[in-house]
Amino acid sequence: MARNLGVAGIQMRVDKGEDNTAGMLKKLKSVVAQFPWVDVIFFSELCLSGMDLNLAMPIPNSSLDKFIDWARKEKKWLIPGSFYEKEGAKIYNTSVVISPDGEMVARYRKIFPWRPLEETEAGEEFCVFDIPGKGRFGVCICYDIWFPEVARSLAWMGAEAIFCPTATYTSDRPQELIMAQANAISNQLYFFNVNGLGVGGVGGSIFVDPQGRVLQTSGASELIMTEVIDLDLVSRVREYGTMGTSQLWKDLGNFKGKFPIYQDDIRSGKVYKSLGPLELHKKIQN
Repeated sequence: MARNLGVAGIQMRVDKGEDNTAGMLKKLKSVVAQFPWVDVIFFSELCLSGMDLNLAMPIPNSSLDKFIDWARKEKKWLIPGSFYEKEGAKIYNTSVVISPDGEMVARYRKIFPWRPLEETEAGEEFCVFDIPGKGRFGVCICYDIWFPEVARSLAWMGAEAIFCPTATYTSDRPQELIMAQANAISNQLYFFNVNGLGVGGVGGSIFVDPQGRVLQTSGASELIMTEVIDLDLVSRVREYGTMGTSQLWKDLGNFKGKFPIYQDDIRSGKVYKSLGPLELHKKIQN
């Protein structure tokens, strides 16, 4: 049986200081009406909580309950972007994965908050989840894309596609588009990166296949990006090589030595000898 999967990424305007649940549910209604074949739907980073720490909420919460009810009713997989999750005195930037049965099957806390401006706590665990009969998928968030260790870890754990909600509004968005391709190429997987609008970003979302081919990109307006992917392509690329040439995972597996760079304190690397301290934003310092 073919492992085809319908994916929809929603690039929408995010309003600061507002719970965007109602607007997100409206977009979901449009997806079901226009693209009933879609299996997985995901939004951009901090779409839910409007980039406002004051809207941090624990798990469970009333907004997530609405998405859980929707997923159960429509029988869809859903990643409602990310939101500020409050646990005790700590706040995390968190994504959850909701199954068609209305179960929260995975939770991911952003490992690399964007310093110096992002004030949330850093997560410590990588996140993969399985869609029965289809494959295994990974989740990362925005700035995580800059660290190849994240996508590599997810692929090593078996991910064949990665969903990466993003909220980039800075001038380095073009670099992130390249990194989406690079992560797809070096790990031979699909990479889906959806950016927001308004305070949620400058748009420019991108879908990439396991050989690094750009399936589609977006501009700077609201858009529902849809794609039917073939997860068997991941298997073929990993088995026979990218473009029928480089068999990356097999070659990596044949390496007889050990990669020493992370065996000790990461800051023991020579590169750190040339670096000063992380410059923190005044708001964080105070």
